Amino acid sequence: MGYKLARFLIHLIVVLTTRVTSNYCEVLPRTGSYIVAANHLGRIDAALIYHYINRNDLIIFVAEKYRDNPFFAWFTRQLNAIYIDRYNADFAAVREVLKRIKAGGVMVIAPEGTRSRSGTLQPGLPGAAYLASKAGVPLYPGAATGCEDSIFFANLKRLRRTQVNIVIGQPFILPPLKGPDRDETLQQYTDEIMCQIAALLPEKYRGVYADHPRLKELLASMASVDSTESTAEPLVQTDPPS
Repeated sequence: MGYKLARFLIHLIVVLTTRVTSNYCEVLPRTGSYIVAANHLGRIDAALIYHYINRNDLIIFVAEKYRDNPFFAWFTRQLNAIYIDRYNADFAAVREVLKRIKAGGVMVIAPEGTRSRSGTLQPGLPGAAYLASKAGVPLYPGAATGCEDSIFFANLKRLRRTQVNIVIGQPFILPPLKGPDRDETLQQYTDEIMCQIAALLPEKYRGVYADHPRLKELLASMASVDSTESTAEPLVQTDPPS
């Protein structure tokens, strides 16, 4: 009962406050395990996830600081989200995520670890890359624009709906971490995820990855063929949606 009520309230909030254009229906599978890694611009992002991915096995992290907020704590309980310590290695949270993915769940994660105050991409943390390589499931890059808190709350005050655009890219699979250079490989995987996200974003949103060599490869490839079918020389194995 609590889960259905929470989803209903989320649907209501999203419908009343946003107008969204997205290709998610054409890209994301309706069944099976996968991970979506996306940029994080505003507080409405989590609601958009639950509104548009209509599955009851969604997995998201919630920062520990929200435990003491009655509003967020209630939603966290009803939606079975996972609290995580963002500043220390939270092995219990990681184990729980991997358990749920193995059971068929879908993880949505922001590799930056928190909302971007500038609205542009910040350095990615290794958590998303570690989970994806450990789980061995397809990872879909996602990019959202228009949902910055400054825009969303300004429109809310004026009783205007906010125009949000969400783009989901083609999936890839990160191989397991092996050998003595695990840290270097993990950083390479993290850069790959972030550059895949950056390639889906308008230039002004690309932040610290704007001049990354891997992003330039991806953009060059996308310019030569249709963006829905393009991939640069792959660092990782690609895997089409089912």
